[in-house]
Amino acid sequence: MSNTNLSQSKPDTAPKHKINWGRLEEAERFAEMTKLFRQGLITRDDFRRFRLQHGAYGSRMTDDYSMIRLKLPAGEVYPEQIERIADLSEQFSIGSAHVSTRQNFQLHWVALEDVSEVLRGLAEVGITTREACGNSVRSIMCSPLAGVCPDEAFDPTPYAVGATKFLLRNPLSQSLPRKFKINFTCCEKHGMARMVDIGLIPLQIEENGNLQRGFKIFLGGGLGAQSFVGHQLEPFTSEDELLYTIVSVIRIFDRLGNRDNMARARMRYLVNDMGWERFQNLVLKERAMIKMLLSVIVKLDVDKTPEVLRKISISSEIPSVSQGYARWVKSNTFKQKQSGFSTAFLTLESGDVTSNQLRAIAEIAREFTSDGQIRNGFTQDIVFRWIRDEDLPRLYSKLLEVGLANPGALTMASVVGCSGTTSCNLALTNSHRLAKEVQRKFIELKIDEDDDLRNSTIKISGCPNSCGQHEIATIGFYGGGGRLGKEMYPLYTMSLGGRSDENTTLGHTCTKVPAKRIIQTILKIVEIFKSEKKSGETLDLWIRRIVEGNGGPNVKSIDDIKELLKPVVIVPTKDQDEDFYADYGSDGSYHTKTGRGECAA
Repeated sequence: MSNTNLSQSKPDTAPKHKINWGRLEEAERFAEMTKLFRQGLITRDDFRRFRLQHGAYGSRMTDDYSMIRLKLPAGEVYPEQIERIADLSEQFSIGSAHVSTRQNFQLHWVALEDVSEVLRGLAEVGITTREACGNSVRSIMCSPLAGVCPDEAFDPTPYAVGATKFLLRNPLSQSLPRKFKINFTCCEKHGMARMVDIGLIPLQIEENGNLQRGFKIFLGGGLGAQSFVGHQLEPFTSEDELLYTIVSVIRIFDRLGNRDNMARARMRYLVNDMGWERFQNLVLKERAMIKMLLSVIVKLDVDKTPEVLRKISISSEIPSVSQGYARWVKSNTFKQKQSGFSTAFLTLESGDVTSNQLRAIAEIAREFTSDGQIRNGFTQDIVFRWIRDEDLPRLYSKLLEVGLANPGALTMASVVGCSGTTSCNLALTNSHRLAKEVQRKFIELKIDEDDDLRNSTIKISGCPNSCGQHEIATIGFYGGGGRLGKEMYPLYTMSLGGRSDENTTLGHTCTKVPAKRIIQTILKIVEIFKSEKKSGETLDLWIRRIVEGNGGPNVKSIDDIKELLKPVVIVPTKDQDEDFYADYGSDGSYHTKTGRGECAA
C-alpha cells in the first residue's frame, strides 16, 4: 500500500535525547566504591549512602542485589534510550522494567557488581541515576499531559527541566535531612501538586495589559505513615521568582529539618510542627535574601523554544480492527488541545513492561509520535503524545501485536500497586501482585466501560508508607498482617474518599480486608453504590457524599458501609480455606518479615 504524507517523504527518524544527563565517570566511581566495600575498606552505612545517592537501592533482605532507579526529568524518554533500557534489563536484570508512580523506570535484582555496568550503559544514552534515591532532590516530575492539556495556562515542561538542570549534582541537593520531591503539573486535574514538598501549577495573570507567567506553589504536602496536604505559598509566584522560591524552601529544610528522627525527617513534619504561617514567612524572607545576595548564581535555564514536531507518514491503509478498538479509544486516549491530535496511555500491570515490549514501544514512538518521544505517567503508565487521530487504529493494531492494548488506562480498572514484598524491605504484603489480580479481574468484567466508575481510582500499598498512594485513592489499601489463632494471613486496611485534585482530600479509614477478599470487597462497594446512587452520580462523588455524612437512603456513613461488608471479610479457618492464608504470588504460609528501609540513609 502507498503512504501519503504532507511532505511526501518517509518518516523522520525520531530525535535523540536533547540533554545528556549522564556521566560516565560516575559509573567508574561506583565500580571503585563497590570493590572497596567488598574488601571491607568502607563501612556498610557509608556505602549505602553512596549507593543511594547514585540511584541503587538494596533489594529485599540482601546487600548482594540492587534495584536501580533511573532519573527521568519530566518523565521524558527517547526511543534509543528505551532500547538501551530493554538491553540492560535482559543483560543484568530480570528481562523487564518497572514504571513507578514518579515517572521513573526501575530495574530490579541487579547484582551489585553489575550496577556500574548498568550505570555506564545508561550514561552512554544520556540517562543518569544520580539522586534518584537517598536524601536528595528526587526526579522532578511533570504531568505527561503538559503541553497538550486543554486546561493548562502554559506548558510547564521547560521549567521542570530547567529546575533539574540547576539542582542535579548541586551541593544544595546532596545531603538533605530526607528525600525531597517536586512536582509540576499542567492543571488542577492532572497531577499531585498538593501532595509533595513543592507542587507547582502554571498560572497566567494580566498585568499592565500584558500576560505574565507564573505558578501557584504548594508547600509541605506528602504521603506516608502520616500524610499532609500542602499549603499555597502566595496567590501568584512569577516565573522570575520560581527558582528563588525553590532554593529558599530547600535551604530552610536543609537547616531546620529533623536529622535525628528519620521517621519525622520529611519536610511536611517541619511545616506541621512549626506551623504554616511561620514557615511561610521564613520562605518569603529567605527568598528576599537570596535575591539580594545570591542572584548571580541562582539562575533558571529555561528553553522556551517551541517544540518542533516531525512530519510523520500517514498510511492510506485503514486497518481492520477488532471490536476492542472502540473500547480502547474510549478508555485509553485523550483529546489534545491541538486539533487533530490525541494522547494514548498504555495500561501496564503494576507498571511492569518486558524488554521486548520496550523495544516495540521505541519503534511505535518513532513511527507514530510527532514529538519523537514517550513520557512516563503518574500512575505506572507510559504515554504516547502527538498521535494523529487518523493513526489511532494503526497504533491500536501495533499495540495489540505486542500485548499492550489492554483497555482501562484512564479508568478505575487501571490499578496502582507499589513493589511490595517483591523487592521492598518495608513491605508487609505483595501489593504488586494484588494490583495485577484486581486489574485483570476488572478488565474481564469490563469495569472500564462503566461511566459511573470511570473517574474513580484504586491504589494499593504494601505497608502504611503510601508508596502506592493509597491515601489519595477513591478506594485505597495498605498492607499488614492479621491473625486467627496461631495462623497469620495477609490483611489490608481500606480507606475511602481520597483524591488529588483542587479539592485534595486524604482517604478515611473504613475497615480491614483480607488480601484474598479485596476483589469481592470492591465489587460489593460497587453493588451498594449502584443501589444507593442519585441520578447521574459517579462512584467517587457518592463516596465523597458518604464520607461527609450526607448519604442515604440506606447507607448514610462509612460505618454503614463497614457493616454491609462484614459478611465479605469474614476470616475462615485454615482447614476451611488454606489458600486464604497465603499471600498473592506465594504458595507458603504468610508471615510478616521486614528489613531496614532505604527511603533514606
